[in-house]
Amino acid sequence: MRPCCAFHSSFLLVLIYDLKHIICRNPLESMNKINIPPSFENKAYHAAASAVKDAQTSPETPQTLSHAYKLAFQDQEFLLADEMRGVRLHLEYEKPETIQQWHRIESTIVMFGGSRILAKDVAQARLEEVEAQLKNSPNDQSLEKELKAAQHKLKWSKYYDVARNLARIVSSNCQISGVCNFVVTTGGGPGIMEAANRGAHDVQAKSIGHNIVLPHEQNPNPFITPELCFQFHYFSVRKMHFLMRAKALVCFPGGYGTLDELFEALTLIQTKKVDPIPVILVGREFWERLIDFEFLVEVGTISRSDLDIFHYAEEPAEIWDYLCNYYDLKVID
Repeated sequence: MRPCCAFHSSFLLVLIYDLKHIICRNPLESMNKINIPPSFENKAYHAAASAVKDAQTSPETPQTLSHAYKLAFQDQEFLLADEMRGVRLHLEYEKPETIQQWHRIESTIVMFGGSRILAKDVAQARLEEVEAQLKNSPNDQSLEKELKAAQHKLKWSKYYDVARNLARIVSSNCQISGVCNFVVTTGGGPGIMEAANRGAHDVQAKSIGHNIVLPHEQNPNPFITPELCFQFHYFSVRKMHFLMRAKALVCFPGGYGTLDELFEALTLIQTKKVDPIPVILVGREFWERLIDFEFLVEVGTISRSDLDIFHYAEEPAEIWDYLCNYYDLKVID
């Protein structure tokens, strides 16, 4: 059995880009140039679906019942083998990429943050529930801890509103006449991700969710455009899709996953693996307490200029104005 390899997403981007353009060039590129719809099929070869249908008519013999006789692309056991990891990586890249091309997704704004940040009404209801329990059991230390946690949840719920309102503004201004620019893109889960998808949904705009399979339950939130709701196994390919069409990254308070996505982006921009784009950290109080960037400059582990990669902001209008100035966007009255 081959050892499991840890792939860095920037390496995967180069690897899969080469595969895509050298070994298996995407036919949609040439289709778009000559204005042929994605449903066009090359009539020189029968569609794979016909092979599946024909294979079902084979008589049952020891040979046709053999595992080896299955069509390779229908053989799940074969596709899940360690030796097929490269194929799975390519498929996980290609499926969302192709579907986004079909939906004319030109560019995205990626919004990520904590999955545990609640909408204000939900956080308020939880606080009131704990307060009522504590009133009946005033000496319960566990309830006192829950009270503090609920108070924090209510405080940080303001970021749910910021994410939702920002998504409304961006989606209202950038999805016009079927052209999909600055499409709100999230990790597809609850919390800040839900808020961002919800904001786009509020104004009947498309939004994307890149959900991930986890050991515990992780379902996509109900506000993602169903046709643009994707599921990933590989974190590396998922993070690559976050950046491929991104014109801005808006990062809200969050935990390990949020930090992973943020520092991946900062590293790729710092090392010039990707072109610079606005990286906006929402909630200066949170970020400056969490990460002492000035200390990194002081001890020489990053340069002073590396602090220019990101920008702090607090309110949706402030973020939108920054993006408008950066890209010289025209605002709809």
